[in-house]
Amino acid sequence: MKHRGSCHCGQVAFEVEGTIERAMACNCSMCQRKGSLLWFVPREQFTLLTPDANAATYLFNKHVIRHRFCRTCGIHPYAEGQDGKGHAMAAVNVRCIEGIDLDAVPVTHFDGRSH
Repeated sequence: MKHRGSCHCGQVAFEVEGTIERAMACNCSMCQRKGSLLWFVPREQFTLLTPDANAATYLFNKHVIRHRFCRTCGIHPYAEGQDGKGHAMAAVNVRCIEGIDLDAVPVTHFDGRSH
């Protein structure tokens, strides 16, 4: 299934392919403040539909996850990084996907604060 999503103003828009089976809520200092619900997919399943320059990048802690956010409205629609085996991944904020029933998405909790 192909999903479309964006930031609030639409300057950062994307398509992502796959089935949303669950999302993750993390309590690290960044995710807790953003309130993101993350769905992890291989990077090749994620397509940015707007210019990459529309999204700014924030790095913190170990600088391994590129937290991407809109330069105009400030919403964080996705992040980029690697899984434990070195494969490129996208962490999609399911709250930014169009037409999704968030109550139907099971949420797991990750203790990022302790890692």
